[in-house]
Amino acid sequence: MDVPRLKQSWSLVAAHGDQVPLYFYSTLFLAYPETRQMFPTNMAGQRDRLVTALGHIVSQVDQVDRLVGFLQDLGVDHRKFAVRAEHYPAVGEALLATLRHFLADQWTDELAQDWTAAYGLVAQVMTEAAQAAEATSPPWWAAEVVGHERRAFDVAVLTLRPQYLLPFTAGQSVGVSHPAVRSWRYYSPANAPRADGTVELHVRAAPGGAVSSRLVYGCAVGDQVHLAAPVGDGLTLRAAGSADLLLLAGGTGWAPLKALVEQVAAEGSRRRVDVYVGARSRSEFYDGDALEKLTASYPWLSVTQVVGLDVNRPGEFVYPVDRALADGDWRSRHVYVCGSDDMVSHTVAILTRSGFHAGQVHHEGLGRHWYGPSWRTAVGGPAVSDDSGGAR
Repeated sequence: MDVPRLKQSWSLVAAHGDQVPLYFYSTLFLAYPETRQMFPTNMAGQRDRLVTALGHIVSQVDQVDRLVGFLQDLGVDHRKFAVRAEHYPAVGEALLATLRHFLADQWTDELAQDWTAAYGLVAQVMTEAAQAAEATSPPWWAAEVVGHERRAFDVAVLTLRPQYLLPFTAGQSVGVSHPAVRSWRYYSPANAPRADGTVELHVRAAPGGAVSSRLVYGCAVGDQVHLAAPVGDGLTLRAAGSADLLLLAGGTGWAPLKALVEQVAAEGSRRRVDVYVGARSRSEFYDGDALEKLTASYPWLSVTQVVGLDVNRPGEFVYPVDRALADGDWRSRHVYVCGSDDMVSHTVAILTRSGFHAGQVHHEGLGRHWYGPSWRTAVGGPAVSDDSGGAR
């Protein structure tokens, strides 16, 4: 396999932009119409994911250790779409047809061999990982909605009871889908694992978001949803050891950080935890009762609510990190950050300029394309509708 030749050919194909995934999916669905049901009705986000995923795979093709982990995550995660081993040859045929179409007279027998070998490796690793996962976990968990509270016009807090125990660690995310919607969206549970197995989700309806809108506006107690295996370790406490914590949340990004507070409480450790929760206006603090209860219950916990917009400061927006750094020096702490991409980007930049090193600042990768634990740290992509990944 000629790696430079492979990368060069992909750069030529990727230059055709949206035409690439459009041609690929048209070819796949025409030749294998049974595959159409695996994909969402609205294919806009899916087209973005294809190009981004292929670009990542090609860019890492000469770094086998990194690529294999990514592909294993991808294979395991794709089980929730009912992808089986027999589907991979169909995708390979459509991929080679797409490459041949856009490369035109630059398509050669040597390139065909390179891409056939590369895709063969991809399919093998993904298939083997999916088969291995079958022995330890189902493709998805059925869960009953046992609680549904509308906390604001566009925010709901759901309590779910999985049919079988869903193992996860505080700070991870789980895929969520409603049977009426052929899409998945990742949310971080707002709780540490509970004895009764229930999971609390904080959901904000995103414009055009089929999953989030269904969960907020079209879901009720007694409904059933599907949950995918937990993913991600960027927000887990593993890397922080026993250090004191500074937690910075924006909007529903409070959910995984709330789970971390619960985990600290369950561990009985003596670490200090200071939380700064931000919202655009005071009326958007949707989990105020829980914040007050947590603060009253744990003397090691301090919570500060930060209002971003102030009529007395037109044109100025205050992020949680701005208020936190004005309050003190936190450079001895491990910092966890969760919120919108803009909030996370701003926070990380400010902390870096303030002397925090990368190893003490924890967050998931930017971009809403997320397929597995390694995805958000491996790939940054443009923001799209909420059905394509884990940004909150």
